[in-house]
Amino acid sequence: MKEEKKLTTNAGIPVADNQTSLTAGERGPTLLQDHYLLEKLAHFNRERIPERVVHAKAAGAHGTLTITNDITKYSKAKLFSKVGKKTEMFGRFSTVAGEKGSADTVRDVRGFSRKFYTEEGNWYLVGNNTPTFFIRDAMKFPDFIHTQKRDPQTNVKADTPQWDFWSQVPESLHQVTILFSDRGIPKGIPFMNGYGSHTYSFINAKNERFWVKFHFKTQQGIQCFMQEEADKIAGQDADYHTHQLFDVIERKEYPKWTFSVQIMPEKEAESYRWNPFDLTKVWPHKDYPLIEVGVLELNKNPQNYFAEVEQAAFSPGNVVPGISFSPCKMLQARIFSYADAQRYRLGVNFERLPINCPHAAKANNYQRDGHMRFDDNGGPSPNYEPNSFGGPKADPAFKEPPLKISGNADWYEQKRGVDDDYIQPGNLYRLMLPDEQKRLIQNIVRSLKNAPKEIQKKMVEHFSRADKNYGNGIAKSLGLS
Repeated sequence: MKEEKKLTTNAGIPVADNQTSLTAGERGPTLLQDHYLLEKLAHFNRERIPERVVHAKAAGAHGTLTITNDITKYSKAKLFSKVGKKTEMFGRFSTVAGEKGSADTVRDVRGFSRKFYTEEGNWYLVGNNTPTFFIRDAMKFPDFIHTQKRDPQTNVKADTPQWDFWSQVPESLHQVTILFSDRGIPKGIPFMNGYGSHTYSFINAKNERFWVKFHFKTQQGIQCFMQEEADKIAGQDADYHTHQLFDVIERKEYPKWTFSVQIMPEKEAESYRWNPFDLTKVWPHKDYPLIEVGVLELNKNPQNYFAEVEQAAFSPGNVVPGISFSPCKMLQARIFSYADAQRYRLGVNFERLPINCPHAAKANNYQRDGHMRFDDNGGPSPNYEPNSFGGPKADPAFKEPPLKISGNADWYEQKRGVDDDYIQPGNLYRLMLPDEQKRLIQNIVRSLKNAPKEIQKKMVEHFSRADKNYGNGIAKSLGLS
């Protein structure tokens, strides 16, 4: 028989009664001195931390990354140092626009975030289940997300804002085509791909830089819901993807992804057909084929959702030696905004929470104090530099090679040609089978028909510039000439 645990306050003080309040007589008022009641209510009032502005609804799991191919000529990162090397990781998989209680099976982009606990510190790869995004400049990001949220007057979600935005931002056409295609509603987390989406960089032992795209291709195969089936499940089981991932791991049917990269030599970026740092574009595989790196496996469920999934914090600013950034405008902004969002949600010490702190490496710095500092706060060690008392010092050996930058400071549009925003969406449409094209048009029309006619006409013009049949099919279904 297990020993019965004694109930205590957060300070470890034994609790005498957890069922009744301390009152002045049987029917009298509650006494202010019932400190346990006050602690219990005060904690309850604060149990809900601010939910993420985006990616609020998510599932998560622990796993491993196992290296299967030698890529050390491209990156000196120690997690890639030898074939067979395993690195612990944690993944969080989310919808983008919905609130924490929203349905899993809505048509939405999926967040695909990975936290690798390497011996050199934590590498966070924060991406989506799509290789592109709606915009390429973070200045547009708050406005775009507002179109996905609730109307400020009615407090309901509406189709008009998103189509109004997209009709005036043609760079979104590629992602719109992916979102409304058959891949817009995955059948589950194991059945979708993941991407780094942005262009990053690798740096090797010779201090050579390569531009890189990250791909995680599902070994379970791509499987997706048709709209009608997804709508039905949303009404019956709003947490379908969440418990599906939990259940397959409990059954030891561990989902796996093949981790691959595309590599572009640094110099080639200057003359490549596409701006390689434009988040609305892909690098065609015929130009830069996939190179296998390893296998990602999810094999352990969280023991507590709040501690491990809700408090999991990610930022693309967390890279390790051998992996770094690129001039991608969206990536540059996310390096700031993601960590800043976590400081708002979880506090300045969010990376000291068990789910976020490094496993093999140790954090040594001069940051002190702040909310929820629950370790020794640096003890008696100095909190300034330079100092004469053995404090940690920066190591110049980890400096990256210089990145050549030139040009005038100005506000630049990233396009290289007038048709830049239409070629890849048109190519994607033409890759689809006739039935897939038909469903794509139906999915778009189901939403676009709710927008004003003038916005419909603008969108038809964009779709037509990508492919005439694409635009004509939508125009016909909308009853436009």
